Amino acid sequence: MGMFARRVQNLRPGYRFSCFCAAAGFMLLAAAVCPTRAGSLKIGEISPLSGRLAKQGLEIDRGIQVAIDMANRRGGVSGRKIVLLSRDDQSRPGVAISRAEELCSLKKVVALTGGYVDALVGPIAAVAQKYRVPYVASASLQKELAQHRNRYFFRVSRLRGFIEPLCGSLTEQFKPRRLAVLYAATPGATELAQDLRSCLATRNIRVAMLEKFRPGTPDFTPLILKLAAQKIDVVVSAGFTPDHMLMVRQFKEHHFSPKAYIGPFGIASRRFVAAMGPNAEYLYGTCAWNPGITMPGTEAASKTFIRQFSERYQHAPNTTNMHGYTSAMALIAAMRSVAAAGLPLTGNHIRDALSRLDMVLPMEHLAFDAHGNPLHYHHVVVQIQHGRLVPVFPPGRAAAAAIFPAPAWGKR
Repeated sequence: MGMFARRVQNLRPGYRFSCFCAAAGFMLLAAAVCPTRAGSLKIGEISPLSGRLAKQGLEIDRGIQVAIDMANRRGGVSGRKIVLLSRDDQSRPGVAISRAEELCSLKKVVALTGGYVDALVGPIAAVAQKYRVPYVASASLQKELAQHRNRYFFRVSRLRGFIEPLCGSLTEQFKPRRLAVLYAATPGATELAQDLRSCLATRNIRVAMLEKFRPGTPDFTPLILKLAAQKIDVVVSAGFTPDHMLMVRQFKEHHFSPKAYIGPFGIASRRFVAAMGPNAEYLYGTCAWNPGITMPGTEAASKTFIRQFSERYQHAPNTTNMHGYTSAMALIAAMRSVAAAGLPLTGNHIRDALSRLDMVLPMEHLAFDAHGNPLHYHHVVVQIQHGRLVPVFPPGRAAAAAIFPAPAWGKR
């Protein structure tokens, strides 16, 4: 028993009551003057901050951090500070599950965000459903994940956002005679290749060559010789940044010059352009957002995000950062909606608010369908022209005409 408690117990009953009231009043006053973390709102984030996906996971995390900072500067949620509890899934599904269990059961977070690739997002979504905690995934593409009936799962990206602009540009701009679709042996890349072929078939464009390769392939020479032998004039490659870098360099070594090379994953970034130098010219990629490429009408909001991000991290943001920012902004908007209605911030109320969400952000007009998919997530096709990412499709978002066909290597 503490000294204060012993002294109170030794007093006469009337004095005991007076001392109790005084102590209680003091504690209430202290709580009012010095608010504790009990008045804050805890959001959990699970992303691959180490392991093979650390680069992308850290980019997701930085976008989320900026969104939380900006929200807290504006009063948080009805005056309550948002506290972000970030966890590293180490790029491993088993670790992602344990981190989600910790955040939902022990830390009692009101919502979850973050995540990169569906092999990690899927296990987190299952735990979120178990605890009835809404989860807005920052980077998720596969159709299968949203086909499971999980009312607590939402995501700000989807594969269809890649397919529609790719299919449109191939049909309307490039009109290839002999098209090759190459894809890395990963679930997302495989699904993209299959869906793109199906979309093109409805528009009377046949894929002449559909070829799978292993991510991190050390030498693409056999594949390049096959492309040349089949007289391929347009190549779509659903590989990743290192695959594009090696493949394009070996195209040059073997003097293979397709009219267009399109990499939906990993080309539309300033880092890729800087790493490839002149060899990046005329290549195509896709992106949902980049500095200077934003939803019409969101230019001011986009500049604010770029400024806040650049001040914190000393470099400009990219599209992966924006995916993290968008997922966190969705949660913040939903929580503010619940608070404004005078309802407690429970998982069910936040989930219901997310299902009704309708807001315009720099990356997309964000609203969700019944499966938690974003209704309006669309990429633009960009071409690297003079070292810059220039939107060339769809026409309503184009900043310049595509340079097509690309000059042969010997004429660049």
